[in-house]
Amino acid sequence: QVQLVESGGGLVQPGGSLRLSCVASGFTFSSYAMSWYRQGPGKQRELVAAVTGGGHTSYADSVKARFTISRDNAKNTVYLQMNNLKPEDTDVYYCGANGLYTYWGQGTQVTVSS
Repeated sequence: QVQLVESGGGLVQPGGSLRLSCVASGFTFSSYAMSWYRQGPGKQRELVAAVTGGGHTSYADSVKARFTISRDNAKNTVYLQMNNLKPEDTDVYYCGANGLYTYWGQGTQVTVSS
């Protein structure tokens, strides 16, 4: 059974940091590109960051230099370190796995507010 379980979301003040984690199971993690998306009410799901099985990363322009995606294939885990958070980063963040199939996590809420 495939599972992607996100954690690490919460409420943070502008300028603060959070680290999201996504633990995967049920598929060959190292063979899949992993990504973080976000989606707010009435908005389309937006790609935030992605990392290939070999570690190549890419980012949305809106988060470059603030967010860092990484993965630990030994732990079947992908991370998203988010620094200098802004109110416009408030969204539900989803972990995605892209390979032979596409899998999604259940999402974790990130709220940036003073």
